[in-house]
Amino acid sequence: MPTPPLPRRILVAGTSGAGKTTLAARIGATLGVPHTETDALHHGPHWTPRPEFLDDVRALAAGETWVCEWQYRRARPILLERAEMLVWLDLPVGVVMNQVVRRTVDRRLRRTVLWNGNVEPPLRTFLTDRDHIVRWAWRTRRKLDGLDRHLAQEAPHVEVVRLRSRSQIRDWVAGLERSVSAF
Repeated sequence: MPTPPLPRRILVAGTSGAGKTTLAARIGATLGVPHTETDALHHGPHWTPRPEFLDDVRALAAGETWVCEWQYRRARPILLERAEMLVWLDLPVGVVMNQVVRRTVDRRLRRTVLWNGNVEPPLRTFLTDRDHIVRWAWRTRRKLDGLDRHLAQEAPHVEVVRLRSRSQIRDWVAGLERSVSAF
């Protein structure tokens, strides 16, 4: 029996802090497919949205091969139309919140330069900024509930892989690596 072709246009979905970018980069490296960080397309200097964002997303989606994170409401339909697979990181809330807090604190303490020169704001802004990434992650933690049913209706051409734990993620990536080596 022939091996099914590997997907060439892949989205990684999940709430803030679920590990979308980390997994997307790993998938891209495994498949030899370019990974584009959607946040890098969206955020301009001083965390302002880049005016070219949707044009850049359209150019990305038009490509033959890519892996990126499935985020930003206006960009999602553009990417979904051409995607072959969506990997959904549906991790427990406690795991995600632990990851987003640790990542945010680490980035702030190290003054990690992110997209277009941006850095995480001072930690005290957690108390004052409603849209601080940790508060945002908590507030939007349920935004993907029912995603599998939604995609079955809106994008039946997209294979959905739902991963609910770190061990499922490890096993799925290992299976992907085995599939690549079989080619």
